[in-house]
Amino acid sequence: MALHLNTVSFVVVVSKKLPYSQSHGRSITRIRSSRPALMCSTLAARTRDVVTHSMAPEKVEIFRSLETWAEQNVLIHLKPVDKSWQPTDFLPESETSEGFYEQVKELRERCKQLPAEHFVALVGEMITEEALPTYQTMLNTLDGVRDETGASLTSWATWIRAWTAEENRHGDLLNKYLYLSGRVDMKQIEKSIQYLIRSGMDPKFENNPYNGFVYTSFQERATFISHGNTARLVKKHGDMKLAQICGTIASDEKRHETAYTKIVEKLFEIDPDDTILALAGMMKKRFRMPGHFMYDGQDDKIFDHFSAVTQRLGVYTGQDYADILEFLIERWKVEKLIGLTSEGRKAQDFVCGLPLRIRRILENKALVDTAKKGGSAVPFGWVFGQEIRI
Repeated sequence: MALHLNTVSFVVVVSKKLPYSQSHGRSITRIRSSRPALMCSTLAARTRDVVTHSMAPEKVEIFRSLETWAEQNVLIHLKPVDKSWQPTDFLPESETSEGFYEQVKELRERCKQLPAEHFVALVGEMITEEALPTYQTMLNTLDGVRDETGASLTSWATWIRAWTAEENRHGDLLNKYLYLSGRVDMKQIEKSIQYLIRSGMDPKFENNPYNGFVYTSFQERATFISHGNTARLVKKHGDMKLAQICGTIASDEKRHETAYTKIVEKLFEIDPDDTILALAGMMKKRFRMPGHFMYDGQDDKIFDHFSAVTQRLGVYTGQDYADILEFLIERWKVEKLIGLTSEGRKAQDFVCGLPLRIRRILENKALVDTAKKGGSAVPFGWVFGQEIRI
């Protein structure tokens, strides 16, 4: 689903602290955005309030008390390094020059059969995976679970580092495969990766692990779906190796999704009110995809354009967005929650009614799109400026 892209901007930050009775210790940060000197922006300067540290300080004890539980129920979803696949398992063998060149030739022949629009989807997915340093950074902003030393032995810190290590293989593998394909402009792609890591992301976590784990549950489900759909697309065009790669990455995402959804399930068990408020709050903010600051040095709207291509190809769609929400509502038994405060019940009603509202919006949008004649095409620098219909 193509989500709203906030144009990249540099910021000037001023913080103020609200009384505890108003905020449970939250900080409100006022951010003034200005036109950046090095990245294109069409937005005038604006000011907005950003909430930080929204979790009440005493809630940190909940996550400390869950250390043993996390060790027994979350870390089990990690694989030992010696039993993990590595990118070289799927790539031409570089040990023997003659065999290597022949395997690269075969790879390129397979890739010739793939439409350029498929490479746009693959590149966008790969760039998103390559921005992994940002995602580890975001997890380490979360109160109560962050890695305080860089090598902490707590269950939460161990998970963050090991999850990062497993995810790191995804971008490595896709990057190398696309480089060998000869179908994409790697210099343009490398610039896009650097821009994205440099720009970061703004998922509205508020340093709150309730928000963070709701987001990661949703996002891992989304990447499981998108990589799986990409695997099916390239398989139709005969690249079985690339289909295997995408399917393998999807399998990792599914395993990670299971871990994150278990964490939120546990939070619903021990603190249902704050957890439903976190879920409703994140949905009201709208889930921003990790690559929402994507930029290639040329196209200010490249994330919107990439998202439109994935929507049209069926890699990741608005229906997927609604399906994920329905899946999580059922997974966490949100409709069956009891003992909530009045505010919690309002949040419950909002969340449970949201999938239907989203589907109605999508139906209306589909009618509008059908009424339009054809679709516009935009050039993508990733594929040497070829115009791709969006």
